[in-house]
Amino acid sequence: MEGQAVSTRINLAPVARAITTAMLCVMVENAGAQQFGDAEGGRQLARENCAECHAIVNGTGASANPNAPTFKDLAKTPGMTSAALTVALQTAHRNMPNFVMKANERQDVIAYILSLKENH
Repeated sequence: MEGQAVSTRINLAPVARAITTAMLCVMVENAGAQQFGDAEGGRQLARENCAECHAIVNGTGASANPNAPTFKDLAKTPGMTSAALTVALQTAHRNMPNFVMKANERQDVIAYILSLKENH
């Protein structure tokens, strides 16, 4: 077969899948990073808005209001996630004042609560 061109085909499908997978991982990681707020800012907001009823700092004992769980107890509740806390903070509670937080403030408080979770 002298004089004939040799056709070499490169299958780019695996490369395309790898690139797509890498891009999706980066997007998911960035989305996760955006989902959580600033824990220190959340601590300050909790001091200003929640500490009257809730124990917001680890080691401070029970909450001032016996019906209000401590933030540490909230954090260590099995299955407690950012999504679960978002729903909880957007739902009216009979024994909780009805105050409105901006989305970024809510995410900051959630980040603070979740920062109290023990990873041991």
